[in-house]
Formats: sequence, structure tokens, C-alpha cells
Amino acid sequence: MPTILLIEDNDHVRENTAEILELANYKVLTAPEGKTGIRLAEEHKPDLIICDLTMPILDGFGVLHLLSKKPELSYIPFIFLTARSERADIRKGMDMGADDYITKPFDPLELLNSIERRLKKASTLKEAALHGINGVNSLLQMVSAEQSIKALKEGRNILKHKKKQCIYQEGNHPSCLFYILKGKIKIYKTNEDGKELITGLYNEGDFLGYAALLEDTVYKDNAETMDETELAVIPRKDFDELTNVNPQVTQRFIKLLANNIAEKETQLLSIAYNSLRKKVAEALLTVHKKYSPSGSDCFGIDISRENLAAIAGVAKESLIRTVGDFRDEKLVDIKEGYIFIINARKLADLAN
Repeated sequence: MPTILLIEDNDHVRENTAEILELANYKVLTAPEGKTGIRLAEEHKPDLIICDLTMPILDGFGVLHLLSKKPELSYIPFIFLTARSERADIRKGMDMGADDYITKPFDPLELLNSIERRLKKASTLKEAALHGINGVNSLLQMVSAEQSIKALKEGRNILKHKKKQCIYQEGNHPSCLFYILKGKIKIYKTNEDGKELITGLYNEGDFLGYAALLEDTVYKDNAETMDETELAVIPRKDFDELTNVNPQVTQRFIKLLANNIAEKETQLLSIAYNSLRKKVAEALLTVHKKYSPSGSDCFGIDISRENLAAIAGVAKESLIRTVGDFRDEKLVDIKEGYIFIINARKLADLAN
């Protein structure tokens, strides 16, 4: 019978949650505050810890921090259970190593499902360590997210695509993860009139299509090449197996997902409230930052005017006119269709 340590300062919530866990056939240890929770964790080495975030003396972040400093406790799956649902709190908790973040009031089934998944992952790691030297070697490889991700993308089948070819479409179910070996890819959505809005740009060295895999849902946008592209194809089974046994890899992809969401929110705010000049300036700087080697001033933006307009969320004609104004103001230069940023500071000031 797995043992769960529940750290919660609210008596009513602690008692009700403990009762739910006991009915689900778990042995439950309870602590009314963080310091007692740390002591119980040291004494009993529970299989999983559920911890409230807001507590007197030692809050949930403090509990997780202290546990991570103790080698014999740092491996224990850790779930935050809290009424605080701000994104900053969630990201901080996940960055510190929490395995999940469930907000109150919570659905008991949601909590039980999360516990089952975390215990299954922990069990898989333990089994790997019990298979002799081969199991130990596998376990050591899984400890490093960098090494695991490197192994994930090597030795895969390679797909080659020409410019303007579809990688996947909105509404389709994902069957694999893509890793870009060469080329540029755009992620976009279209409205009923067929007007396109580019919501993401991907380059050599980026993973593509992980959002739908992590959410276990269909693609919510479209992906298309912007020039000749080579993709390493990682079967969904391999991706799922790695994320199931390596929390560090899972956290890495969750961080990528969170960054993408933050970038899209910034883009949507810009489209909604910024002037035409600011929108175009931000689009140019975004492309330059994404695709120029180390921010080189010699980099020429070779993305089509249609795609630039779709990034800025403006009409193509408006974008062309505004880029012409920027050229007259000595902010950019245009040579053989390429756009060169010659005064990035002023362009950035305009974007801000």
C-alpha cells in the first residue's frame, strides 16, 4: 500500500483529503504545517507528498526547497494543492521541481489521477534501477534531461520538405514529435475568410508539435515550411516513454509550452492595442531575433511580405508601406527583397 504524506494547515481540507486518499487505498500521514511535514518525510520516506502552498512558518515552496536538498527525499513525487492559481506561482512551483499543481477547490478524481500517474513514473524509475548494470546505465542516462533529449532526437527517420509544404493541420491527431534539423517553420491559424495569423516561428534546433502530445489532444493550429526543411521524426511512443520516466524532460517541454503561451499572449496584446508602426517593428525584431545568427546585423530577413504581415497581424499592403517608411527613416534597408535592420535600438524603442 503506497504511503502519501499530506501537508495542509486547514483542518477541514486536511481531514477531507485524507479521507479521500484512504478510501482510494492509500496509507496517509498528515501534517498541519511545513516543519512537521519535513520531519515526517524524513522518518517515513513516503511514496508521494501532497503539500499546501500557503502555510505559516514554512510555506510549500520552502518545504519543496528543503526536500530537494536531501538526496534521500529529493526523488519523492511532489504535488502542490493550493487555492493560488496565478501563473507565476505555477511556473515557480514547476521550476523548483514540483510534479503537479492542483488548484482548490479540486475534483477528487483529478487528484487521484495525478497521484496514480506520479506513482507509476516513480515505480518505472525504481524498476530500471533493479535490472542490474544495464538498468543502472539506463537510469543514469535518464537523470540528465540534456542527454535524454539528445538521445531522443538522434538516429531518427528524416523527412525532407520543400518550401510551403504542410507539416500538420489543425484538427489532426498527433502521431509523432518533430525536431528541426534544417529550415524554418511557421505555426498559424486562419479565420473563416482564410486570413492567416502566424502565432509561432520555429528554427533549426527546435522541437515541433509537442503541445498536442503533452495535452493529449488534436493539433490546434497548422504548421508549414517557409523554406527547404529537414525534420527528424520521433514516434509518439518514444516521446511518451521518455516523459513517463524522466520528470526533468517533462518539465523541459512544459517550460517550452509555457514560453510559447507567454509569447502568444504578448503578440495578441500587440495586435489588439499597438499602432501599425509598432506592430510592424515588433514583427521585424521578432524575426530578426529568431533567425539571425547571434543577432548579426548582417542578417537579411528573407521571409515573404505575406508572412511578415501575418506575424504582425496587419494587411500586406500596410506592412509594405510601413517598411518603406522605416527605410526612409534609416531604420531598415532593403536589398534584393531582403530586409536588413540597420538601427535596431530605434526600432526597439518604437516597438516599446
